[in-house]
Amino acid sequence: MLTALEQGVKGDKWFRLNDKVFAERNLLASFQRVAKKKGAAGVDHETVKGFERRLAEAIPELSDALKSGRYTPQAIRRVHIPKPGTKETRPLGIPTVRDRVVQGAVVNVIEPIFERDFANQSYGFRPGRSCRDALRRVVELLGKGHVHVVDVDLKGYFDSIPHDRLMARVETKIADGPTLRLIESFLKADILEDAQQWTPEEGAPQGAVLSPLLSNIYLDPLDHLMAAYGFEMVRYADDFVVLCRTAEDAARALDMIKDWVSENGLTIHPTKTRIVDSRTIPFDFLGYTFCGQEHWPRKKSIQKLRDTIREKTRRNNGRSLHCVIVDVNRVLKGWFAYFQHSTRPYVYRRHDSWIRMRLRSLLRRRHRRRGHGRGWDHKRWPNAFFAERGLYSLVAAHVAAVQSSRR
Repeated sequence: MLTALEQGVKGDKWFRLNDKVFAERNLLASFQRVAKKKGAAGVDHETVKGFERRLAEAIPELSDALKSGRYTPQAIRRVHIPKPGTKETRPLGIPTVRDRVVQGAVVNVIEPIFERDFANQSYGFRPGRSCRDALRRVVELLGKGHVHVVDVDLKGYFDSIPHDRLMARVETKIADGPTLRLIESFLKADILEDAQQWTPEEGAPQGAVLSPLLSNIYLDPLDHLMAAYGFEMVRYADDFVVLCRTAEDAARALDMIKDWVSENGLTIHPTKTRIVDSRTIPFDFLGYTFCGQEHWPRKKSIQKLRDTIREKTRRNNGRSLHCVIVDVNRVLKGWFAYFQHSTRPYVYRRHDSWIRMRLRSLLRRRHRRRGHGRGWDHKRWPNAFFAERGLYSLVAAHVAAVQSSRR
């Protein structure tokens, strides 16, 4: 396949892919990825571990079903998860482990075909690219004077992708009937929410293994349109900004985006889409707030961190201080790995202080005292007390990261 990609295929279309999808080696490789991500069970209640216990028979069964055309996706279990810092929720589709394995096998086969021609300004769910790459690009463009920012919000993007137009884009490169029917069957798989079940007429469910790639395929023409007109767009899935040197260019870019979105069956959020002069008005992107030459964790990112820490440091949780600190450290290390590039170091100091207050409050409760950690508690349990017990310090981590970068 890689050789054919380099040399080109007849008519720029792939006609034989199904045999690669149902290859047992491909299905097994897909399962290994599914197992790493863990995830909840689908409508059949089978867990990843349960599937693994019968792996020796499950993989050949899937391969035979795909080869013979007997394979049919099961319904997708829909749940709603809270959006950090808001009262809103986001719908999440959970396919069965069996279907996640097959979707991963499809991705393994078709992703290289589309990846070769994806635009450079797309960063989400692509091999060798990450949020950090997208953020670095935004910082670079702001530093070069692209300060007028088109901040775009697509309303319910994943749930509103038109199936017919999406499949038409897939068919520009793939002409293998069984593979196309398989992809379409995943798009049309029933949705099960509470006691209701229905067949979707549009959308690619968030949470499905195949959906990120399909979402990139659908928005790829917009990426190339912006690039063709010289606009600097940075896109991560359905979250994107266009950075321009002048307000006039930004207005022109937004008009083009609105026209494209309308023509392609999507909707721009009317109140969340805007043009800002980032030198004076902040904008949010991928968890950070940008303004001028500074960027720091956005309020919702901080709120999400604090909500998680609150849950782990409840005063009546009954766990030892050591266990609480180990649990808290796991969260802090992951958070800092992403937000270590904040240009406002006091953010780390403020959070370190707040976390120690939470732990002092927990210790007060265990000494039959009410209220938050304060006053004399700082002498009884000084900062060094928590450092000696291994509490992760965001300030110390930031100092070490700065020194490392200077070296």
